[in-house]
This record gives sequence, structure tokens and C-alpha cells, in this order.
Amino acid sequence: MINLPHLAQRLFNVPLAIHPLKAEVVMAALSERFGITQIKSASVWGDDEVDSFSHKKSNDIGYELVEGIAVIPIQGTLVQKLGSLRPYSGMTGYDGIRQSFLTALYDPDVKGICLDIDSPGGEVAGCFDLVDTIYKSRGDKPIHAILTENAYSAAYALASAADCICVPRTGGVGSVGVIVMHVDWSQKIKSDGLQVTIITYGDRKFEGNPYVELSDTAREAIQSDVDEIGRLFVSTVARNRGISEKTIRDTQAACFMAAAGVELGLADRVMTPDAAFRQLLKQAGE
Repeated sequence: MINLPHLAQRLFNVPLAIHPLKAEVVMAALSERFGITQIKSASVWGDDEVDSFSHKKSNDIGYELVEGIAVIPIQGTLVQKLGSLRPYSGMTGYDGIRQSFLTALYDPDVKGICLDIDSPGGEVAGCFDLVDTIYKSRGDKPIHAILTENAYSAAYALASAADCICVPRTGGVGSVGVIVMHVDWSQKIKSDGLQVTIITYGDRKFEGNPYVELSDTAREAIQSDVDEIGRLFVSTVARNRGISEKTIRDTQAACFMAAAGVELGLADRVMTPDAAFRQLLKQAGE
């Protein structure tokens, strides 16, 4: 059973770093039928996900050790707290990624770290702190982002923190932007013969609520937040990738297929995941 109010709180009226098409799917699925009781992920991994290079084992620490390489799966929609070290029900938690990453970083048996990424992005909350953790760990061990298809928005932010990004020829990178979806239920409530009365202390206490039309003041406040997070996103990627902020801003949060992404400096190589993994193995063994 899905906790619908909690789900709505995490999806609507909060900044998201997610591929715009994924956002449209979410809105289409939930705006008309918010009485659904179960959501199935479109991810190929299903509920019992496995990463791209090996299978789960008992005493799970969140990654598989393959020839000295810790493979950390980052798949599906990214959320701040999932309470799982593995992708679950089409989502991956920043909390699980952080724990797995730090465990691998200090594991003497780990020679290198593979971020196995296929994700449209997700929540802003928790993303950039994790990005900084990964970025500051450069030089301790080789850290490669190996895309098993796409890394967009928040997922790209994570990938950009690695030493190297490899993307398959049909994969994609980018979407360096922020989106907020505001839902106005006022007309639906009116048609149902309901009336909502909101009593607050402070004129802006319930600003941007879904029960009334979005005011100009609320819109400006939301836009200000989006702009601030967008600037953080741009500066973070520019720092991570060693390219100018103008180059990142000029992408206007567009998505780029593999070769175009490499040309812009958003990725390093167009390479199959297997070849990219062999490259990491060689580098970690040097």
C-alpha cells in the first residue's frame, strides 16, 4: 500500500532534478487517479533488482566485489531516503548509495569503484551532499561512472563527481536543470462540491498549496528556489567536469546522446559497459 499523501509531498511543489519526460509520466499517472494503491516501476530491474555485472549475495553491503571493483547500482528514480542499500521498487536512495560508497572507499579489498548508473534522476534533497562526498574522494581510489544506458539530471550530478564517465552509444547524459510541478486542485474540489478553508499564522505559511490557484507571490518564490538550485547544479557540474559554467548553462537542461555528450565534455568516452568495466579493472590494477 502506497502512502499517497507522503508520495504527493515528495513529488509535487518541491524541486526535482529529473528528466522532464519522467516528470510528465509521473504527473499523468497521478494527477487524474490519485486513488491508486500500487505503483509499478517501468524499470527493467523490477522489485528484485540486480546490478549489471553480478548477482546479489547474502550479508549484503550494497555492492558486489568483482575482481577488486565495488559495483554500486544506481538505478531508477533517486530519492533522499529509501532505507535500502539496493535499488528497490524502481528507486534508489541517496542514503543507500552513500553507505555503500563509503564502505567501499574504506574496504581494503576494494581497488576501484564503479557507479553502475541508469536513472532519469529524482529528488534534489540529498543529491548535492552526496555529489560532494564522491567528488572529494577522488584520488583515493579510481571512481568510474559506467552508464548502463542513461544518467540524467540528479543521476548525472552523481556521475559528474566520478573520475570518468563512460556512456554507451545509445545512452544519454545531461538534463542539468530543476523542475517543480505545482498541482492546482481548486477546480476539482469545486466540481466535487467541496470547500477548503485554510487558517494560518503568517500570510505565506501555506504558500503554493494545491487547494487554490497559484498566486504571483508563490510563483515568484518557487521560481527563486528553482533558480538557486539550478545555479548550484550548474556550478557543481562545471567544477566536477572542469568546464565553464557558461557551457553548462547554455545546454538549457537539454539531454544529449552519447557522442554529443562527449563532445560537450559531459562524458569522457562512448563505450559499452563491459569495455568500460575492463578499462576500470586495468586502471585499478596499475
